[in-house]
Amino acid sequence: MKALILVGGFGTRLRPLTLSVPKPLVDFANKPMILHQQIEALKDVGVTEVVLAINYQPEVMLNFLKDFESKLGIKITCSQETEPMGTAGPLALARDKLDDGSGEPFFVLNSDVISEYPFAELIEFHKSHGGEATIMVTKVDEPSKYGVVVTEEETGKVERFVEKPKVFVGNKINAGIYLLSPSVLDRIELKPTSIEKEVFPRIAADKGLYAMVLPGFWMDIGQPRDYITGLRLYLESLRKRAPARLAAGAHVLGNVLVHETATIGEGCLIGPDVAVGPGCVVEAGVRLSRCTVMRGARVKKHACISGSIVGWHSTVGKWARVENMTILGEDVHVCDEVYSNGGVVLPHKEIKSSILKPEIVM
Repeated sequence: MKALILVGGFGTRLRPLTLSVPKPLVDFANKPMILHQQIEALKDVGVTEVVLAINYQPEVMLNFLKDFESKLGIKITCSQETEPMGTAGPLALARDKLDDGSGEPFFVLNSDVISEYPFAELIEFHKSHGGEATIMVTKVDEPSKYGVVVTEEETGKVERFVEKPKVFVGNKINAGIYLLSPSVLDRIELKPTSIEKEVFPRIAADKGLYAMVLPGFWMDIGQPRDYITGLRLYLESLRKRAPARLAAGAHVLGNVLVHETATIGEGCLIGPDVAVGPGCVVEAGVRLSRCTVMRGARVKKHACISGSIVGWHSTVGKWARVENMTILGEDVHVCDEVYSNGGVVLPHKEIKSSILKPEIVM
């Protein structure tokens, strides 16, 4: 089986982190997003080749993923767009790679989405209904903010799509995970096209589109607030699936992931919902909650970080306070006793004075 991951563009919503690496390589819970179970889970259900649809820095992606090809034993190739092709155009571009003549369906995934990836159940459901395409849907509390997928309750057959409904028509939205028969490729022209707005409605009109409700959690982590929420959901799911991977001890509160090469000083309180990456140094008396501290970062004595992201190789000074969705890009240095309230700091900066209200620091 084959899979296409829609990597797409510049990752502007996750800047300043995406100024250093393409978005799929940004760390999430101590692993680059794209490896986050996505490629690993695909391999587990028998996918032998993953195609990355990309229009930004393909060489960076490929160099990085070469190591993982051999480790995971799966072929990873790039299909490069010269212009943005939407969410369906990349399928036409990668047609030769996706349709090998076997008639086997292929997966299409949005690279920003994290979930428990129940691919085996998705394959089973797709084969059982015999339709042309299956999309995964997730239930949300506020469907009016999304495009809603209206389905037949018993069979899961998709009847129609309603964009940002004013009245309640359902609470299931597209989760960005699809299993498609090769015939779907005949419906897509090689031009910028939306799979959600142009291709799926046509398949639904021909009664060939089915939806399966995604069990467990789902989050699009393409922007900082959702990234932090996604971390909470991911760690909750880890607590149920593999609790031994979470940190434990008197200094830990709730669900916390600490890489084995990170060091935590005396008298710290870490958690809930925290990831501390490889090679990080957290000095004595530090308080961390609802945050990510990425590879090689240092948090000095008695600093406090909450609801924020600390980028690679950054430093947070002694008694500093970093909160309210502050995002430090790569190699940012926050000086001792400085306060950041929602500062978004570009890479390689030194912050000597406090950031009192959310702003971008160039």
